[in-house]
Amino acid sequence: MADTLQQLLRERSEQDTVAVKYGNRTWTWREHIAEAQTQAAALIDIADPGRPLHIGVLLANGPDMVTAMAAAALGGYVLCCINNTRRGEGLARDIALVDCQLLITDTAHRHLLDGLDLPGVRVLDTSSDEWAQLTAEPRHLTPHREVGPDDTFVMIFTSGTSGDPKAVQVQHMMPIFSGSSLAQRYSVGPSDVCYVSMPLFHSNSIYAGWGVAVVSGAAMVPAVFSTSRFLDDVRRYGVTFMNYVGKPLAYLLSTPERPDDRDNPLRVAFGNEASDRDIAEFSRRFDCTVWDGFGSTENAVIITREEGCPPGSLGKGFPGVAIYDPDTLQECEVARFDDSGDLLNRDAAVGELVNTDGGGLFRGYYKDATATDHRLRHGMYWSGDLAYRDADGWIYFAGRTADWMRVDGENLAAAPIERVLIRLQEISRVAVYPVPDESVGDQVMAAMVLRDEATLTPEAFEEFLAGQADLSPKAWPRYVWVAEDLPSTATNKILKRELVTYGTTPPGGQLWKRDGSRYERVSGTDR
Repeated sequence: MADTLQQLLRERSEQDTVAVKYGNRTWTWREHIAEAQTQAAALIDIADPGRPLHIGVLLANGPDMVTAMAAAALGGYVLCCINNTRRGEGLARDIALVDCQLLITDTAHRHLLDGLDLPGVRVLDTSSDEWAQLTAEPRHLTPHREVGPDDTFVMIFTSGTSGDPKAVQVQHMMPIFSGSSLAQRYSVGPSDVCYVSMPLFHSNSIYAGWGVAVVSGAAMVPAVFSTSRFLDDVRRYGVTFMNYVGKPLAYLLSTPERPDDRDNPLRVAFGNEASDRDIAEFSRRFDCTVWDGFGSTENAVIITREEGCPPGSLGKGFPGVAIYDPDTLQECEVARFDDSGDLLNRDAAVGELVNTDGGGLFRGYYKDATATDHRLRHGMYWSGDLAYRDADGWIYFAGRTADWMRVDGENLAAAPIERVLIRLQEISRVAVYPVPDESVGDQVMAAMVLRDEATLTPEAFEEFLAGQADLSPKAWPRYVWVAEDLPSTATNKILKRELVTYGTTPPGGQLWKRDGSRYERVSGTDR
């Protein structure tokens, strides 16, 4: 097999099986590659050769996105996948950080750039006449460079724990490594159809969706996830394989079950962060196999569920995966349990997930040596995730720090959200922290103390949030606690660990819960 995506896609250029299905259109691999080659040649022609050839994409899943990915692979330049849920100065900061000189977007996303200072960035709208002229005629492609397996293919942003997204450099070998592993494991080939509905600015979709299709020669269906369209899409396009991250399975299971749900072609769903309950129920309801693993954008610590995986476990780690005490730099004790399953030696057994062999395929964060060095210290890769391991080698997730939340498959940090909320004049103090989601991961909760004599209604809070252009929709708190006071240290630092213990039933005050974009008061009997 080819060891770069550039070579692999060149080989696909003579393949006449279906590559992309979208709406009423289909593209063969030959057609898909031809369009990508034309795009790559056009972009290379207009790029500044004196600057890094980094091309950003601010798009949703669709033909434009997968064509841009194939074009980057064939053209030998770096694609920068911009998170389209970012807003305002945060979005501008991301685009600048990865040195984009060209930015591809469309009508649906162009407005997100309004008012942003983007020096040196040429914006190209795929809906415009300019773009149509640029890509109208087939062009001969002379790649920007012939790439090697370790050369960067894309950069993907990850929030991390600090609140400042970091750009992970993903090499050409990475989607090939992950895609070939999954294609082999689940027997995915040219006759299969991969449903790619997780955002393609996320590593899960590149590694476990797009990569599987490209490596196997299967067709791909780039889509924006929708519970109402999911089963119709699976049947319409003949979907046999899908990837997921976060809570899509839970969302789908929340819809009313129908007698014919099992009447569909789906064979395998592979992803991360589904609960044991949802894995079993999704398998039963849709008559498919669900495999859930554990990984990160950096791809340095990989854990997969195997046959016999006990309830609650993430699975077993790849070679080198271990659990270490970050203070003593020693491996943690094996977890011991009582007869009821409670962990007896929590302090000695819980530690940080590491890769003792180093960073693996992780090549560092772009232009962030400090963050890279923090991950790769003492000759190991430190994930920032806490876990423990039983005597049989099964690994269990143990949590995150109070300022790090995993919401809908994305990491969110608290400080940027707090900085937005404190703009509201009525608020005196505010703390943002995670509470457990009913299905998997976290929900955002905000606790606030109002200024003396100030009042705040749920409706006014909604209106304020809607007016904050730099606040991602995912960062809207699900729960809001308006309290008389907040637990604090002697130096007036809010004790978030105490807030976390309150959960969604804090003592006193008012509690609001969000449904969609509307907040409603929760009565005392419901708390």
